[in-house]
Order: sequence, then structure tokens, then C-alpha cells
Amino acid sequence: MKNILLVILCTLLFVSCKEEETEVTSAIKSDKDYTQFVNPFIGTSKMGHVFPGATAPFGMVQLSPQTNFEVMFDDENKYNPETYEYCAGYQYRDTTIIGFAHTNFSGTGHSDLGDFLVMPTTGKLILDPIKTKEGNKGFYSVFNHDKENASPGYYSVNLESYDILAELTASERVGFHQYTFPQSDSAHIILDMVYNVYHHDNKNVWTFIRVENDSTITGYRQTKGWARDKKIFFAAKFSKPFSSYGHKKYDKVKYDGFYRRFNQYENFPEMAGKDIRAYFNFKTNKGDKIKLKFALSSVSSAGAMANLEAEIPHWDFNQVKDETKHKWNSELSKIEVETIDEDQKTTFYTAMYHTNLSPIIYEDADGKYRGLDQNIHTSDGFTNYTIFSLWDTYRALHPLFNITQPDRNNDMIKSMLAHHDQSVHKMLPIWSHYANENWCMIGYHATSVIADAMAKNVGDFDYERALEASVNTASVRYFDGLGDYIDYQYVPDDKSHSSVSKTLEYAYNDWCIYQMAKQTENIKVAEQFKRRSTYYKNVYDTEIGFMRPKMSDGSFRENFDPMDTHGQGFIEGNAWNYGLYVPQNIDSMIIMMGGKERMTNQLDSLFSMEIDDKYIEKHEDITRDGIIGNYVHGNEPGHHIPYLYNWTGHPEKTQERVRMIMDTMYGPTVEGLCGNDDAGQMSAWYIFSSLGFYPVTPGSAEYSIGSPLVKEAKIHLSNGKNLKIIAKNQSRENVYVKSISVNGQMLRGNILTHSDIVDGGEIIFEMSSKPSTVIE
Repeated sequence: MKNILLVILCTLLFVSCKEEETEVTSAIKSDKDYTQFVNPFIGTSKMGHVFPGATAPFGMVQLSPQTNFEVMFDDENKYNPETYEYCAGYQYRDTTIIGFAHTNFSGTGHSDLGDFLVMPTTGKLILDPIKTKEGNKGFYSVFNHDKENASPGYYSVNLESYDILAELTASERVGFHQYTFPQSDSAHIILDMVYNVYHHDNKNVWTFIRVENDSTITGYRQTKGWARDKKIFFAAKFSKPFSSYGHKKYDKVKYDGFYRRFNQYENFPEMAGKDIRAYFNFKTNKGDKIKLKFALSSVSSAGAMANLEAEIPHWDFNQVKDETKHKWNSELSKIEVETIDEDQKTTFYTAMYHTNLSPIIYEDADGKYRGLDQNIHTSDGFTNYTIFSLWDTYRALHPLFNITQPDRNNDMIKSMLAHHDQSVHKMLPIWSHYANENWCMIGYHATSVIADAMAKNVGDFDYERALEASVNTASVRYFDGLGDYIDYQYVPDDKSHSSVSKTLEYAYNDWCIYQMAKQTENIKVAEQFKRRSTYYKNVYDTEIGFMRPKMSDGSFRENFDPMDTHGQGFIEGNAWNYGLYVPQNIDSMIIMMGGKERMTNQLDSLFSMEIDDKYIEKHEDITRDGIIGNYVHGNEPGHHIPYLYNWTGHPEKTQERVRMIMDTMYGPTVEGLCGNDDAGQMSAWYIFSSLGFYPVTPGSAEYSIGSPLVKEAKIHLSNGKNLKIIAKNQSRENVYVKSISVNGQMLRGNILTHSDIVDGGEIIFEMSSKPSTVIE
């Protein structure tokens, strides 16, 4: 009887497991498999700087091929501009791969990372990636794009120099390699601890590898660079024991204590040095698969090992691949769209994919993480994240998260508040990654992310604490001209570079703090920052009609050219585009600049005039690929500009411009991004605009109407509600909006509210080929 009951129980469990497996499989293989519309190679050419490798959504491990080994500075310490094109370590035009690194940025325009490069080889052991000292070929392999594949959570390529099929997948904290070898008595897997994206000789501080047994290694790497003190630990397991191992040092050993009594370079279980490359030897039969699980941690190698056991305790590569694909499909299917053609759908879902790459989870499976103070903390009531490219992502990415990822955005804000608490400056992050503040770009835009979430009632973070952290940040006088901004009520150009851009960004950030203070009923702070939010007026020159650098004596700077993007008081922009940055008070800006008609003419000129090469030649971030007239879509400061026509009485011009940008600046090819994706901002702009609206002023609950590109969209909200967007009469010619209804009520004006979206229901756009200055 017991045996019969046992058989019945096992059968029920088996059926239950198979039903669950079938459900997962069917979600992946059904017609709602949105991963099929993602092309990770979009944007991998020149300006895109996107990696095509394997990662889980928001994963700490971003395992991707590296295709070159550039030197950031030459022997004369001159910057090599070609390294800019390798911000993600991969260039589609290349034909050689030097290995697969476990950390990468997506489209940031500057870089770091590229940690723990792994490369399988056969034949004579070579430990130099490009050329040996004798000038012979290094351990790189040639490859062909015909035998290269990438999809969410998976990457494969044939390494032709060795006849090795390389396959990669990943969980959040573990990279999973699978290498199919030919028959060889001299197969190797190299672990390059020297390589880094934007390679320079002094990158490493120290590296260490410990051989735990014949198939397990642990270690760490400490580097300096964009992140001044970055520590990252690993634990790795091979599916097959290695027969021997060793390493080579690339730095001169000045003192090695009594370790000098050992032959440390062959089969010695500790490898340490500033720059080392290790190797692990195998014998393989044709078709042998050697798998490698490589886990990361910011805390310790023990933490990395615990992450490995928690996330991938088995050796089933395909299971991890399918699980990660399912995770991606779950994220991508939060917005279901129907488009005019498959190219638009590929562009849309690849943009969705890009917006789910970062910020990344930055804590171990047990919640421990390395904080900004370099101490180990445990997250309490949130998941800790890092990679906050806030000058870029506050504009559209974080507002998008308030619709598609409200819980994650809540955790990201809590991560920012933890950063503030750990900061010796008592500041929120500016541009931070891997327990480091790198101080890149201007403004203090964590305030925007926080204010936007508060305005939209997203998250359960402490509003009072968030306001205090924001005020603290806005009061650090030694930060980037901020003291002068407080004293002069603008940033003087003779005291700080990019003075106009800083003044404009600070004024907007202060408006965000004003909004927070109003919401928390802190009248004193509200009055202070409301006043500061108007300081943009102090750098407007009424005589020439442009924002213009002002000196500490109150005079405007002479020899000013509003067309030039270099050395004119702006950063990565000029007075024509960056000078239109007053999102907190657009009506006031238009009046100040001469009224609606004059602003309309200025916007028309911006899109139609030509900008000479001499005005952009000194900026890597501004290229012809992202320019329409003098409007630069390939860089973030102008992303709101096409929507400004809504404030001048010409919404039809916003609709026309927005559709033109989507059609010409984005596409389903390797050239499909017109500039850096900048950690998802460029793609977030496309998603919002495709849906028909855009957050011109983060920190408010309003969205500006554009021209939807989709035929239909269904947004599955985290509150269980659905929003359906329908664009009637959608076509390439019908770019104008004739009317809009929200849940059956006709919309008057050009504004949607956050409640119109998160309350669910139906928004219907009626499209037309005829422009109209009034949406009926």
C-alpha cells in the first residue's frame, strides 16, 4: 500500500513539474515570445557602444565578447580617440575576438570594467592577446558574423582559429560558458586578469587567483580608473578537471618575500601580482564540452561561491539559457505592441531590451554588498543597485521605470539614499558604479529621479529622508561650481567650465527639490528652492536671444559663438539646443525668449539650419549620425526639444518632428542608434515616443503628447491593470494626431497625466495625414 501511495505521489509531482515546465516552455515558444524581436547587435557599430553578450535583466554579470585591445594613451601619453568606440568592448566591424569579459557598460560613452576575460584556445600556449614579444599572433581568434548569434540571455560564436564553438548564457550573478572543443592534447582556457576596456598599463592595483582544487578557482581584482577603487571577487568552477595550470606575470616583481623559494608559475595554487594571466590545460576529444560557471561578488570570493551555488547549482547550460530567456520575455512582454512592420517591432523591443540592462543588481544573494565607504553592508528592505548614469537616465529611463519597473525604481532610489548615507560628502550619486562615485557630468540628478517618483506616488521610500538627502546634496559648496551658483545665482564662467549648462541643470534640480518640499509640506525649503529654480534667467542675454556665459563681474562673456559646442559655456551642446533647457518652466522660458511665434521660428531654424563640422569636431559624443540640422538627437540635452512646439501652439510640428526622428535616428541594424545609448536613455526616448507621449519635465506627473508610432500597445502595469493604446488610421503618412480620447473622454490640450496611464483603460489616438494646430 505504501509503495502504491509513493508511486501516486511521485506521479503527481512529476505531472505538476511537467505542467510547470510546459507553462514556461509555452511562454517562450508561443506567439508572445518577444525575445524573437530583439537584435542585441543594434547599436554595436561605432556610436552605439552596446554589448551583444549574455546577461539577465539588470544582471550583475554582463558576459560579452571583446573584439579589440586598444591602448587609451600612447607612449607620449596622447589619448587614442579610437578607444572611444570600444566603450562596451565590442565593435561589429571587427573580425577578431580576444575573449569574453564578465562586466560591461551599455552605451555609456566612457568606460571601465571588462573584468575577468576568458578565452579558450588550442595548440601552443600563448598568453599575449594580440601579438607576442616576438611579433607572432596572440591568443585572439578570427570569427565570422555568419557564425555569430545573439539573443536575450544567449550568445554564441565560432572561434575559427581554434575550431571552438563558444556559447554564453548567464543568471543575475553567474556567467555560464560552454566551449565545444576539437580533439586536442593541448587545449587551454585562459583567464586574463590584465585586460580591461579602455586598456591602460596602470589600470590594475592587484589581482589574485587561488586554485581550490582541480576544477575550482577563486580570486579577486582591484582596479583604478573611472572607478577610483573598484574591488570585484569571483568564484569559478570547471565541468572538467584541468590537468595542469600556471600563470605569467606582466609586472616587474620588486619584492616577493619568501614566496621566491617556490616555482610560482607552474601548478602553484596561489597566483598574485599586479598584472597576471593564468591558464588551465585540458585534453579533449572532438565534441567535448567544457563548461565554466563564473560568479561575481563585490563582497568576497566566498560570497561569489554562494552566489554560484544559489543561482546555478547544476551543469545544465540549456536550462539556464531557457530560464534567462523566460526572464527576458517576462520583461519585454510588459508592453505588447503591434507596428506597421517587423522592422519597427524589432527596433521597439530592442529598445526595451536596452532599457533593462542597467542599473544592475549590486548585492550578493544574501543581500550583502560593498558600499561607497568600502565597507560591507546588508540591504534592508530593498535590493541594492549600481551604475547610475544620471545625467542621461533621469530624462526618460527612470520615468519609464515608474511605469514598467516601479518596484525596481523604488529599490534604485533606496540604493541612492544608501549611497548618500555612506558618502563622506553626504551627497546623492552623480554618476556612480561599483561602490565608487566617478563624478562624471553635471548637476545632481538623483533629485529628479526622486521627485519624479514622488510626483507619481511610486515607491515606499522615506520622503522626508529623500528631501533631506537632496538638500544636503544641493548644499555642498565645493561641488562643481555649486558654491558660486549659490552666491552669484548663476555659475560664473571665469570660475567654472560649462557654466551655462551647470546653471540650467542646477536650476532644474532645485525645482525638483522644491516639488519634494511642497509634497512634504516643508515651507522653508520650498521657498528657498523655488527661488533657486529661477536662476536660469540670470544667464539669458536678451540682446542676442540666447543663454550666454556670464562672468563673476556680472558681464556676459565676449567672443561668444552660439553655434560652437566647445568652450562656450556648455557641455556636449551649444546655445541653440542646450540653451532651450528649462523644463521646469517652459512657458516662462518662451515668454523670456520673445514669445510663442519667435520660439516656433527658432525651433524651425534649429531643425533646418546646417551646422559646420568645425563646431562639432572636438566632441566624440556629437557626430553627423545623430544630427538633424542643428538639432542633436544623438546626445541627451536636446531630447525634450521636439516636444517644445506643444507650448508654442504648434503640436503638429511636434508630431512631425517626433515621427521623423523615430524613422531616421533608429533602426533594426548595427547602425540603428544615432548616438550612445547612454545606459538606456536613447532607447527610453524611443519607447515613450512610440507610445505617443514623453516626460518633458520629470518631477511632474505630466507627459507631453507626440505622435505614436505603434498601431496598438498594451501596457501591463504592476498594479494588475492594463492600459491599451490604439492609433486609428496609423500609417507612415498619418503622422498627425486629429483627436485623443482617454477612456471615452475627449482630451483637450497636449498633456496626459500619470493617472491616465497607471489607472489603466484605453487611450485612442485618431491619426491623420493633415496637420492641425488643435487636437480636437
